[in-house]
Amino acid sequence: MILAAGYGERLWPLTADRTKPALPVLGKPLVGYVAEYMAQYGIDEVLVNLHHRPESVRAALGDGSSFGVKLHYVHEPVILGTSGALDNARDLLSGDTFVVINGKIITDIDLNAAFDTHRRMKALATLVLLKNTKRERFSVVETRDGLVARFCGMPDSSSAAMEPPLMFTGIQILESRIFDYIPCGIFSHSTTDVYPQAIASGERIAAHVAEGRWYELSTLHRYLDISLALLRSQDRDVYEGENARIEPGAEVRESILWNNVVIEKGARVQRVVLGDGVRVPADEHLQNAVVVRAEVVSDLTPPAKALKGEVIGDNFVVLLSQ
Repeated sequence: MILAAGYGERLWPLTADRTKPALPVLGKPLVGYVAEYMAQYGIDEVLVNLHHRPESVRAALGDGSSFGVKLHYVHEPVILGTSGALDNARDLLSGDTFVVINGKIITDIDLNAAFDTHRRMKALATLVLLKNTKRERFSVVETRDGLVARFCGMPDSSSAAMEPPLMFTGIQILESRIFDYIPCGIFSHSTTDVYPQAIASGERIAAHVAEGRWYELSTLHRYLDISLALLRSQDRDVYEGENARIEPGAEVRESILWNNVVIEKGARVQRVVLGDGVRVPADEHLQNAVVVRAEVVSDLTPPAKALKGEVIGDNFVVLLSQ
């Protein structure tokens, strides 16, 4: 199951007309990377839960065949949380071991190794963890003897000399008995409501500490930085979507251009994300920003977690701190 029902508030205004997993990352929907990852390990029957802008995920994934999977969509009229989403699909998930993965990540972590840990530990659930070497703002997971002991707050940046804390990647392997701990018909989260209860009851929640590439695209800063990191791995620093046009005399560096973007003569763009249909006027300078057409957000109230922006001409511009 791919969790794809979130609002993506911290990615607004890119999520004004689509949900977070439907955002294009170098031309491929973010959730498409997740579907391909699961297909790589022989998981070809995949559920996707939907809530915010569900049509955007359906349009991005279709029936899943182009990503190597067969998709089944499960709609949530009311957002249900990371474990409430499983309850909403328990009839489809019960009876077998299954994988749940967050729809906002790109990774090459070895899932077979995680399955080996799951079987060896005879676990109710196995959480795939990584060392948080940069001490980014991901909750700390404490382990003991190969098992998850508890979930803590954010890492302490003042303890940089100590062993890096562990963080949850959003990848988990579950036995259907997990439903014994998931409340029916209400909002609930796995790490705050379900796993603590299971651990307190003596269940084995295995900790698989993995290695590999793992990107989580949950903020505008991370979307830009990770997109540019993926580009650099291809020896490029600019991505141009379909029908994007950079006029002679324009300068574009370290930027992501979605579809139908036009950058006019004399404009300078650096470290910028330009949404569908954005036109950068002649001689305009943009740096460290996310830009969408103003009409996309004209009648919308920004969510509480969104960075502030302003209308400049036909565009809505959000400046990013470096």
